[in-house]
Amino acid sequence: MASAPQPLSLRLGRDGLRALDEIARRRGLTRAEAARQAIAETAERDRRRSGLAAEANRLARDPSYVREAREVAALMEQLRGPR
Repeated sequence: MASAPQPLSLRLGRDGLRALDEIARRRGLTRAEAARQAIAETAERDRRRSGLAAEANRLARDPSYVREAREVAALMEQLRGPR
């Protein structure tokens, strides 16, 4: 069961309000809906970045992956030829 929307008051300042108005205008939304979308999109981007960072850290600690990455890098250097 979804929770009821909670009111929120924001003080965006001139630049923030201008950016929100631009998002709302481009998307044909109200300011409130534009703000909700922007918050949801930012949260999703942050989740993806965190997941990517965790994956990169995991791979960096995997000796077989590091070895393979070095082999690929060396091969790429050979294929590039002399500078």
